[in-house]
Amino acid sequence: MTSPPRPKAPAHGDEATGGGRANRRPVGLRRVIVGGRQIVTQGIARSVLRDLYHYFMTVSWPQLFATFAAFFLVFDVLFGWLYHLVPGCIANLNPPGFAGAFFFSVETLATVGYGDMHPQTLYGHLVAMVEIFVGVMTLALITGIMFARFSRPRARFLFARHAVVRPIDGKTTLMFRAANARQNVVQEASAKLRMLRNEVSREGFRIRRVIDLPLLRSEHPAFMLGWNLMHVIDAASPLLGQTPESLAQAQAAFVLTISGTDETTGQVLMARADYAAGHIRWNEAFRDILEFAEDGTLYIDYAKFNDIVPLAQADPPAHADK
Repeated sequence: MTSPPRPKAPAHGDEATGGGRANRRPVGLRRVIVGGRQIVTQGIARSVLRDLYHYFMTVSWPQLFATFAAFFLVFDVLFGWLYHLVPGCIANLNPPGFAGAFFFSVETLATVGYGDMHPQTLYGHLVAMVEIFVGVMTLALITGIMFARFSRPRARFLFARHAVVRPIDGKTTLMFRAANARQNVVQEASAKLRMLRNEVSREGFRIRRVIDLPLLRSEHPAFMLGWNLMHVIDAASPLLGQTPESLAQAQAAFVLTISGTDETTGQVLMARADYAAGHIRWNEAFRDILEFAEDGTLYIDYAKFNDIVPLAQADPPAHADK
């Protein structure tokens, strides 16, 4: 089975949409990574102004503060220019000229009002009124966005970089490793595993199929430290007979999701990890991260969380009397 060809984004100067429309740049060109595979999309124009809430909720903290600062500076300059446009509308302007008008605009937009400078004409009062309204609305929006970002539940679940396929209880098993970085209790945690792969129907129709892979244990009453999630590759498994080469040819990807209720905040947490076919290590195992001290204390070394070892090094040798 051959994988579908990846669409190429038209280069600058090529026809983008047909109909003789040459020398047109692709609209909304974006690059995303899903399951370790790079995907290029186009045809949907991106408009930050039409989706400001999503932008403010997804942008990084430095970019968020830089955006707020840019808005603040633009409005200060705009209203400062309006004050400077009509000399004499601001009393006690200091320093004189545009600099004084700019600083008065800063005080008005922030609703500070030190009292030294103030509007003294009808024009000045009208401009100040509009600026105060803009300042109050901007402050309310910024407060709401900051509260939404801080109050949004965020899961700090760790997922091992690779998954492994190894025998457990005599059955070939696909295993993933997860952990709770906060090390608090996540109540009634549940996990789901799905595989995405390219298939061709009898009619030759190419489809990216989503296949559920049942887990040996898909629920955890108190997810706190670690969790090994296992799918048994038996006669009922869609992975039966698959090899690393066949999964790579079908561009298979695995999506593991974990959700649960944070005992501390009562909020529902969700996290997802994507694994490409190349992230599955066959006939290998996770390095053991558990160690018991002589006094019975259990130590967990998360520095080894992503380590993969051959099967011979993973399992302890059998006792002589067994």
